Amino acid sequence: MRNTVCVLVIILLCTSWGKKTRWCTVSEQEQRKCAELAKALVAVLPPAAVAAFARLSCVRAYSTADCINKIRANRADLVTLDAGEVYTAVKQFGLTAVAKEIYSDGGCILAVAVVRNSSMLDMRSLQGRRSCHSGARWTAGWSLPLGHLLSRNYLPWTEDQPLSHAVSSFFSASCVPGAASMAISLCSLCQGQKSYVRHRNFHCETSHSEPYYHNQGALRCLQSGTGEVAFVDHTVLSSIDESEWDEYRLLCTDGTRAPLSQYRKCNLGRGPGGGVVTRMNYRKTARKFLTAAQLAFGWRGRERQRFLLFESEPYGSSDLLFRDVTDKLAILPDNMDISQVLGLDYVALLKGLGHEGSSLEDSVVRWCCISHAEQRKCEQWALSIKSDPLVCVRASSMSDCIEKIKRDEVDAVSLDATHAYIGGKCGLVPVVTEYYGEKCVSAEGGSAHFESDDLPSVFGVAVVRQSSRSVNFGSLGGRRSCQGHMYGPAGWVLPLKYTLSVEHNTSAPCDPNSVYAGVFWKGCLPGAQGNLCKVCVGGTEEAATKRCADNHNERYYGNMGALRCLVGDPIGKSYGDVAFLEHHSLESNILLLNSSGWAEGWVASDFELLCGDGRRAPLADWKSCNLGAIPPNVVMTRPVLTARVYDFLMKSQETLSTALGSGFRLFESSEYGESDLLFKDSTQCLVHTSHVDYRTILGEEFLTQAEAIFNCTHSDILEFCHQDVCSIF
Repeated sequence: MRNTVCVLVIILLCTSWGKKTRWCTVSEQEQRKCAELAKALVAVLPPAAVAAFARLSCVRAYSTADCINKIRANRADLVTLDAGEVYTAVKQFGLTAVAKEIYSDGGCILAVAVVRNSSMLDMRSLQGRRSCHSGARWTAGWSLPLGHLLSRNYLPWTEDQPLSHAVSSFFSASCVPGAASMAISLCSLCQGQKSYVRHRNFHCETSHSEPYYHNQGALRCLQSGTGEVAFVDHTVLSSIDESEWDEYRLLCTDGTRAPLSQYRKCNLGRGPGGGVVTRMNYRKTARKFLTAAQLAFGWRGRERQRFLLFESEPYGSSDLLFRDVTDKLAILPDNMDISQVLGLDYVALLKGLGHEGSSLEDSVVRWCCISHAEQRKCEQWALSIKSDPLVCVRASSMSDCIEKIKRDEVDAVSLDATHAYIGGKCGLVPVVTEYYGEKCVSAEGGSAHFESDDLPSVFGVAVVRQSSRSVNFGSLGGRRSCQGHMYGPAGWVLPLKYTLSVEHNTSAPCDPNSVYAGVFWKGCLPGAQGNLCKVCVGGTEEAATKRCADNHNERYYGNMGALRCLVGDPIGKSYGDVAFLEHHSLESNILLLNSSGWAEGWVASDFELLCGDGRRAPLADWKSCNLGAIPPNVVMTRPVLTARVYDFLMKSQETLSTALGSGFRLFESSEYGESDLLFKDSTQCLVHTSHVDYRTILGEEFLTQAEAIFNCTHSDILEFCHQDVCSIF
């Protein structure tokens, strides 16, 4: 028995002392740096540490794709990859990320498009030009620039072709290292050695043996005159001698150009930096190895005089093993999902670009619905159109829709002005804007692709019962309020500008919830808490919901709900003294009170408006007696989907306008017992605005008011959206 135990101990010791960490290299220069690191580790680490995890050997591969295969096959253990390759390694090949590169200004890079100053190129005139890319599916060299080109509809891409084919047709010639298997024409400008022997062929490979590989290589491609534009990340700009900076320009998203020094303002977007991957069963050893290497040889390492982990110049190249601009490695915990490592926006972008291959999702538009009634209308919409398939996905509120779009669980939704502000802060972009004017006729005489510089607003109004003679601005203290929903422009944003009660000074706090909770005795503000929910009545039957839910299932939600709240429920119990809502469809909603069986006998003359100067006026006087203008609703999505969602909406609008027999109306909601489902009922058509920034649509006045409010108001959805992989490490 004792002999058996001794044999087992010896076997375990031998196994431990024989264990190596195998780093995968993609060039002779990287192999030399790796070998120097191996020597340095043995020289400075204790024998026990070297035996356990730090005996380094260097495994030569011909590309990063070859490294991924070698790690999967247990013929190598570690490699540093661009974030786009990290995603592929994790999602398609079952590897795991164990560390992220952190740079001096965070964990992200900015994608930039560099051209010669002498050229006349801008982002709108790249078709037919020669392009240089740092790598296939790389963050700055592929995903972010293509995402921008697609979002502006500059790059034509049909769903029946791979993106790589669309790119190869767009540029006249390219060097995209790693793209040989995607589209051979994307390699036409590359300069690497060609060979029929696999491990000797470096042409268009993700290897330093391809002269135009990586950021330095793409820049070299431009500098040599081979290409006309280089897509790289901002960190490589520092390698250009300052005396030569004026020879180059950056291409900005608005069609302008800028000096290299303005890369923070003139770029194609931000994305995660590089990361280290390994097999799942090796991740603990990998973390120990990387921690030890960094403690010894990082910029703050104890042994950095012997070896520098983040410097490659002594080996005749750049970015060997790690990027030279790396400040430190962030070691990742076990429980981090890839979307936490790379960021929700970036992962959604990669899915939109087809990094996981084609799927049913590539041909459908997933619309966000926030109630039973909206779901019914959306499903009827899906049955009535002949365009691309529409899928209706339920969410609990507009804020939940924004979160679901960021998580790639839905694709689009029409948002009111305040939620459009939040959506813009969360990285969503406009597709179309609801148009409330009288006519929607384009230059061609149709209405499907209508464009207009004039985007009519709706107006917020304060409505009271004509019989409530004592209710005015200044005397609302202790009253009951009906306020539409949380973040609603008419019920949540605009009333804050007015003196609601002389006893309760509303000028001091800037958090609307605090103001309204102090002024009103109780109310119904769906999505709120406390006394601002006590007038709410919840939902019934299929739309049954708890009281104060932030969607149409709460019968006092929105414009129609605030009106119901003002007249009270059918048994005459829960009602308010003042309703803050939008002027549009007000009289038709009053008629709907009667036809829906909610209440009987109410007519427009039974209500009056409260004016900011203390007057009261008939409903028809809303132009002179209102709380202010409200920007139109905006359909928003993730940037890469703007063209697809726009095409879907235009086909849908055109189909429904000509299909007179279908009976379905996109901008009518009364038959579902509600108002403003999916879109406002006052919408005449949808206006193309994907080329316009959301701030422009909202206008300076509303934008300023929203900024002031959210600067001192906690918002769960904004807190969620502000989780930034560029700064969390």
